[in-house]
Amino acid sequence: MKWLLPFLLLWPSACLGQTNDEIPEQLELKKALEIAVANNPQLKAARNEIEIIDAENIDAAKRLNPALSAYFEDYRLFHSEMGPFFRTQEITVRLDQEIETGGKRKLRAHAAAVRSQAQKAQTDNVTRALVLDVRRAYFQAVLAQTNLENAETILQEIDRVIELNRTRFEQGDISGAELKRVEVERLKFVEDVFASKLALVNAKSTLLSLLGLPQANPSFKLSGPLTVDRGGSIPPEGIPPPLPYTDLERRALAKRPDLMASMFEQKRADTETLHQRSLRSPNITVTGGYKRNLLDNTVAFGIALPLKVFNKNEGGIARAAAEKARADNLAAHTRSLILLDVQKGYNSAEINRQRVEYIEKESIQKADESRQIVLTAYRLGEIDLIHLLDAERAFRETRKTYNQALYEYRMSLYELGSAIGLEAE
Repeated sequence: MKWLLPFLLLWPSACLGQTNDEIPEQLELKKALEIAVANNPQLKAARNEIEIIDAENIDAAKRLNPALSAYFEDYRLFHSEMGPFFRTQEITVRLDQEIETGGKRKLRAHAAAVRSQAQKAQTDNVTRALVLDVRRAYFQAVLAQTNLENAETILQEIDRVIELNRTRFEQGDISGAELKRVEVERLKFVEDVFASKLALVNAKSTLLSLLGLPQANPSFKLSGPLTVDRGGSIPPEGIPPPLPYTDLERRALAKRPDLMASMFEQKRADTETLHQRSLRSPNITVTGGYKRNLLDNTVAFGIALPLKVFNKNEGGIARAAAEKARADNLAAHTRSLILLDVQKGYNSAEINRQRVEYIEKESIQKADESRQIVLTAYRLGEIDLIHLLDAERAFRETRKTYNQALYEYRMSLYELGSAIGLEAE
């Protein structure tokens, strides 16, 4: 993923002199993504898999080692006159080198290299999923933070109403029952504050876990807005531009790393099939060496060729063919899942956009105006407490619904962007 490479290169230098547990007081989404890419243990494990496979690639490209052997025959160990050591026995020193035929080493090395490419694509897919999870957790926290701010604002308004009613009660304008009623109703608004606080701390804990810093101080604030501005020439990071559905499908099939990984796995299976077939060709062992036969110094050489009579690697070839069929089926399955992701993301983005526009047009402004009118009328004594509480509750529910709609719209755009592989660009 091209945009993540600078983060990986610059992150160590940016962290010099800092502890790993430091989180900025105002945490932006971009910074959260940088921290996650550098610290998330699941992504680190995926990178370790690349290192493991790269190490295996070294062995795959190596030639077979030669074998050095020495034989000492007819030595007079139990003879009364043993004689000189080098003159009373046959000594053979030889070097055997097995030569692979049928291009086995080349095919083995190529299969290992393709496997490494597949694992790198899988790691990119882990990064893609991590980026989406961080964005989801981040904006869940933003949603909870926004709901908490709204709940505290409404609670402050209710407290002002309670103070007004106490003044009216002391002046004899209202009964004690009406004052008690609004004090009892306050609990419902307090409960809303507590619920929003719980949602916020849980969302922050989830986010810190994804960042790989679960023990970090969760007192940071989040600076990202819930609203999405798609009107500019350059969409926000991770949000796709408004494109026709067919273009979205085309970009997904060209950019998704999990599809690339499955295609590399197909190539590896193809190469492994050829490698298993090449194992039917017998390797040749070439021998050369020195032989001392009592007093004569001679040269020994020879060649060994295994006879493929009983085992022609039928099992390995059949297994490789089955792996190839499996790789083809998994690639087709991955392709269908990607197209489904794009379809669902596109549908979700369209429906959530319509939902936000409807709430903005039909509900949010009207709920705010109605609340202000009722609040003003109540302060003037023109309406009763029941109407005021109903207006406050309606305003609270409308704001929560609107915030939830903004969150789901933003997330549907992120999911669509992830479905078409925006992180790979």
